[in-house]
This record gives sequence, C-alpha cells and structure tokens, in this order.
Amino acid sequence: MLTLHGHHSTFCDGVSRRSALQVGSLGLAGIAGLNLDQVLRARDTQPTAVRKNTSVIFIELAGGPTQFETYDPKPNAPREYRGAFGTVQTNLPGVLFSEWMPRQAALADKLAVIRSVHHPSNSHDPSSHLTQTGYYKRGPKGGVNQMPAFGCVVAKVRGPNAATLPPYVAVPRIMRNGGPAHLGKSFNPFETISDPSRKDFKVQNLALNKTLNRNRLSDRKSLLGALDAQRRLADLQGASQAVDDFTYQAFDLITGNAARVAFDIDAEPENVRDAYGRTPNGQSLLLARRLVEHGVTCVTVRVTGWDDHTKIADRLKQKAPSYDQGAAALVNDLHERGLADDVLVVSMGEFGRTPRVNKNAGRDHWGSVMSVMLAGGGLQTGILGASNSRGEVPAANAYRPENVLAMIYRHLGIDPGMTFNDFSGRPRHLLETRELIKELV
Repeated sequence: MLTLHGHHSTFCDGVSRRSALQVGSLGLAGIAGLNLDQVLRARDTQPTAVRKNTSVIFIELAGGPTQFETYDPKPNAPREYRGAFGTVQTNLPGVLFSEWMPRQAALADKLAVIRSVHHPSNSHDPSSHLTQTGYYKRGPKGGVNQMPAFGCVVAKVRGPNAATLPPYVAVPRIMRNGGPAHLGKSFNPFETISDPSRKDFKVQNLALNKTLNRNRLSDRKSLLGALDAQRRLADLQGASQAVDDFTYQAFDLITGNAARVAFDIDAEPENVRDAYGRTPNGQSLLLARRLVEHGVTCVTVRVTGWDDHTKIADRLKQKAPSYDQGAAALVNDLHERGLADDVLVVSMGEFGRTPRVNKNAGRDHWGSVMSVMLAGGGLQTGILGASNSRGEVPAANAYRPENVLAMIYRHLGIDPGMTFNDFSGRPRHLLETRELIKELV
C-alpha cells in the first residue's frame, strides 16, 4: 500500500492539516484505496435532490482573510484601522476594493460581495467547521468533522453531473473540515494532491498500480463477472458486495477516458493558462473550472496562508496577487463559456481580521464581520451589506455563514431541511439556520 502525503498547513491554533491519499493494489472488494465501488453504491441508495446541471466551486481562503485588504477597505478610518494600503476603484460607481484586488475590481459588476457576514467565534477549527458544515465544532480543537461538509452532502445527495466522474473533488487537498462525519467515508472528496501548476502534474488517484496492465485488469474484471454469475462468493469475506454494477462503474472510471480528460489541465490553451497565472492558486482555479465543465458537481480549492498575525504586507505579497488573478480569470472564463448561470463560485474564509492593526503589523482573528465573494449561479450582483466605519461589525444586511451554505444548497437543488441520522441515530438537518440571502435571489 502506497501512501502519498500532501503538504502541511499549520495555523496559529497549532492544528496541522495533512491530507493523505491511499492508493492500493487492485483487489476483489476494491479498486483502489478510494474504494470507488463503495462510493458509487452508497450514492445510488441515497435520497436525490432536484436534478439540475449545476455545480459549485468553493474557494477556501484558509486562515481567515482580512476584509480591509480585500473587499472592504476603510480609506477614511484612522490609520491604525485602515492599514498601510491604498484602494482601487471598481467598475461600480463609488465602490472601492483594496489595492491588492485590482483584477476583481475591474469586473466587480460580475460579483456579489457581502460585506456583512458574521459569527461569534474567533477560533480557526470551530469557525471553519461552521463555514463548511453550518455547525460549530464542539470540544477540543482538531479531529474529524462532527457534521458533514457541504461537499460530502453533494456527493451523497446529488452525485456528479457526468456518471463517470467523482461528485466532489478537492484541489489540491481536502478542506480543514471538509469531511463526511456520519454520512460515511464513501463521501469524502476525491483529492488531486499534486500542484496543478507543476509541469509533471498528474492525478495519482487515476493511475493504475504499476504491477497492473490493462490486460490484467480486464482479466480481473472477467473473474469478478464469472464469480458473480456462479454465486461462489460466500467465503470471500464480504467481497460479494463489490461484485455489482458499481464495481464495473469504478472499473470504467480508471480505465475509461472521461476522468483523465477532465483532469488533463495540459489540454488547456497556453493563453488560458497564462490568464489564470502560472501559480498553484491560479492553476488550481483553472482545474476547478475544467472539472465542473466536464461534470464534477462540487470542487473545493484551498487558497491558504491568510492567518496574517504579523507583517501582513509581506504575507499579502505571497498570495493576494495570485488569488486575485486566478479568481478574476475564473469569473471571466465562466461568463465567456456561458457557464455563469450553471456554476456558483463562493470565496470565503472562516472569519475576518481585527479592525485595529496589532503591534506586529498584522491583524488577528475576528469573527464579528467578514467579507464573502460570490459569482455566477444566476445571482444578483453588486455590493450587499456593509460594516461600520471601522470594519468592526455589520452595519446593514447582517448574515451568517449558514446563509451562504443555504445559497449553495439552493443552487444545487438540495433541501437544507433534509435530515440524516448522526452517529447516535438522531436525525440532524443539513442546516438549522437555512434562510437564503434574499437580496441575491
């Protein structure tokens, strides 16, 4: 069994996120460590959503981005609040973004920016759990999800828009709280692991074990068929469960062309790759567009490094330009391809940053107000809500992260009042707070 580990992402709470992908040799009961046959079988037995050819790209701004240096600058506030950076005029009259977001400012009329999202927590783990599941994580920091992330719900309820593709893909790795909880491990995301900006980028999940060639794989498939036909599986320790249509669909996933074509970012024209930026952030967002275009329903993209407690200027230089370029290119690309109504883009972190710059020239955690960017999905565009003059709390149209999740479920035709039993057998709603952001509908 080969274990491929992703990079560490350590936040100030001391919790380290490391994603691991298990890629195993082919056996009767599973094609790889992902157990794709189990994923497909479980999906087929679950309640279905209203079927629509819609999808979501969720950009996780992990660590909690500053609202001041992104979408909600305060140029008239005292310097210790507004910070050291200037602003840029958007293409909306009277609307300013931070100077770090010039490309998105140029297409602000295609965005819906909510400047008034809030919640009471200033801690990474429970806050990211809230923004990805609709529930705070309780107890010690770290550990697996206590409630299912929206992507896992999508995998369970909606499935993919194209039958031979995964429903939920994480680029490059699973979100901090992107797991399935009581829905079951079959609904974990399909992780790309590798950096799509690398010249040798390859999705290991789709590769056959080196000891197998396609003839041997076909032989194993024939063997499964023969065993199934003769009902000689009673003593194979549960392997009989794998011999059904779902096993053959999983064979098709790794032997067919659809998945490899969807993940083949090298097929994109050079000018398109340049437009997104030849960076991990830019190429991850391009891959996300390619995946939803080919039939993946939910793609999450981790854009990390926003935990800016110190030297925020130096840290912004590392990620703000590549995020701004990639996000703007994604929104433009979706419009140019006629996908803007079908694909909803959501970009958010777990909280905002403190209004006052600290003694280390950084900003600390601040759940009391944050900015969230949405695009596409057939939504109304423009600036919604406001924070007060010093960016401390909402001053108009206050919403919570659960309302953003409700918009995702609405777009995908999933009822957020749907219930699934937790580990104790108690039925739990997807969202307890499920009101829509009415101004965007």
